[in-house]
Amino acid sequence: MSGSNCLVTNDWICGEYLRTRQQELIDATVQHVWITAISVAIGLAVAFPLALLARRGRGFAGTILGMTTILYTVPSLAMFALLLPVFGLSAGLVITGLVLYSLTILVRNILAGLEAVPEDAKEAARGMGYGPARLLWEVELPLALPALLAGVRIATVSTVALTTIGSIVDKGGLGNLIGEGVDTLFKAQVLTASVLCVLLAVVADLLLLVVQRLLTPWTRIRTTRGSRTAGTSRPGSESWA
Repeated sequence: MSGSNCLVTNDWICGEYLRTRQQELIDATVQHVWITAISVAIGLAVAFPLALLARRGRGFAGTILGMTTILYTVPSLAMFALLLPVFGLSAGLVITGLVLYSLTILVRNILAGLEAVPEDAKEAARGMGYGPARLLWEVELPLALPALLAGVRIATVSTVALTTIGSIVDKGGLGNLIGEGVDTLFKAQVLTASVLCVLLAVVADLLLLVVQRLLTPWTRIRTTRGSRTAGTSRPGSESWA
């Protein structure tokens, strides 16, 4: 009896809500994950060629980085209003907005990663007969992966939060439940959907961190060697002249 009373008393924590609305929560979570994953994937596909274009010179970099920064500062409601005539009240409206918001993070990180590739590594590859395309895919991109994946992690966590804005067109995943809960003052629904949104961001970040470690094993080796070198130093071990 006490379990069902939490719905009547409108408690923040309510086990009965979890039991009776389980399918609704699952559907909202699946939609949230789907919109987030598609948005980040498309954002990465768009950001990569933009980053390649941006590194051609300061003029290109300034223009592209400036444009993506301006897009990031546009309020979400204004962004959706501008995109509405093209996409209508659809998931495409939300996904396109999220892709545009992700570009400033992804382009900057990809560009930073490519520019951080040591010049001697590129010169060595050119000396071995590598052309521009082969140099990019076999030398520059692998060495830029840590920065690139760091950008993907930030963009993903950011997109998980921004996806909730899609509730204004009923395509916001867990944001739909949060919006409905706020409108009806349904405390359990607001808290549960909010907690699930935070958990999604944490889980996504941890999964991408695992992927980053698997794809960039040399960063772990370098860190381990650095730790061992530091561990061999002891106070008083320096030689005195």
